[in-house]
Amino acid sequence: MTENDQGSAPSRQRKRFPGISSRAYEHPADRSALVALRKLSGFDTVFKALSGLLPERSLRLLFLSDSVRVSDAQFTHLNDMLRDACHILDLEKVPPMYVTQDPKPNAMCIGLDEPIIVVTTGLVELLDEEEMRAVVGHEVGHALSGHSVYRTVLLFLTGLALKVAWIPLGNVAITAIVTALREWFRKSELSADRAGLLVGQDVRASMRGLMKIAGGNHLHEMNVDAFLAQAEEYEKAGDLRDSVLKILNVLPRTHPFTTVRAAELKKWAESRDFQRIMDGHYPKRTEDKDTSVTDAFRESAGHYAETVRTSKDPLLKLVGDIAGGAGDLAGDLGGRLRNRFGGGQGDKSAQGGKAAEGERGTSTDGTDGDGGDTGSTGSTGSTGSTEK
Repeated sequence: MTENDQGSAPSRQRKRFPGISSRAYEHPADRSALVALRKLSGFDTVFKALSGLLPERSLRLLFLSDSVRVSDAQFTHLNDMLRDACHILDLEKVPPMYVTQDPKPNAMCIGLDEPIIVVTTGLVELLDEEEMRAVVGHEVGHALSGHSVYRTVLLFLTGLALKVAWIPLGNVAITAIVTALREWFRKSELSADRAGLLVGQDVRASMRGLMKIAGGNHLHEMNVDAFLAQAEEYEKAGDLRDSVLKILNVLPRTHPFTTVRAAELKKWAESRDFQRIMDGHYPKRTEDKDTSVTDAFRESAGHYAETVRTSKDPLLKLVGDIAGGAGDLAGDLGGRLRNRFGGGQGDKSAQGGKAAEGERGTSTDGTDGDGGDTGSTGSTGSTGSTEK
């Protein structure tokens, strides 16, 4: 894609990431799910067959007939942002983008065969240029990650769940799938927020955009640091009852809460991973085929373990304490069992060695024979306990 294809130059110079893989900015939980789906044999065939059931063509015709398509002639400032975002993330084919009349601020990237981006008039009127640039980058990030396919499926299944609500077992099955997809969906939003930051390269603008989505166009009445403090208060406030209420509140949502998104984005912006990308060190798309599903799941599991370990939420702290206590107990019990049963006759020899050491000070059999092995086993048990 040439520089001329990108429209007018941005208001300030931004770094570009040629050949960047979406794995560079994807949240660990989002990345592990995507790697597994991409590796799944026959997955594309299944979705192509499913596309005949989904109203994708209807959606495209609907936006084409009842929305405004962004172009060189319409919403030119959004068109320039879109091309600029695709240039920065090296997305070769610029997806079509539509503005639809809706006072509620929103944006989405949907489509099975090809992604399309839709933004509402409420969002366009709410955000300034740099805030909107981050949102456009957010949606281009969805397109690069291939999120539009699974998001379209979620929209379809959510509608289907309403239609079969009268069928008890059918509704339960679809609701379970929708709940799982929503959990992935929320993590995919964190990924796309990171993509938006890579495009806008202005963390304060990203924060302002999230604040406006939460509190409207009253920026003079809001403060980024105070907004982030809300996220910390939300995480650690209350007792176990509040933790359960948080879970119940977030389950029906497709997006994380805005304060949580802001805190997560700030944390990533200050991380070594973000700095490495900005320095030009990031995974490339040409390497995607060599990615390991096992490694992706291991990273995802590690992320959740770290989240539990560092969380200030009362329920997660309890889970971490229980897990830590269980680990210490297992390590201690393992050491005791190895000491008791690991040596067989060695236990008796060890006991004899200890008795001899206590009574006579020396014993060739007790010190140099089986007793030495038992002592080694006991040391291993102690080390295992420490590692837990």
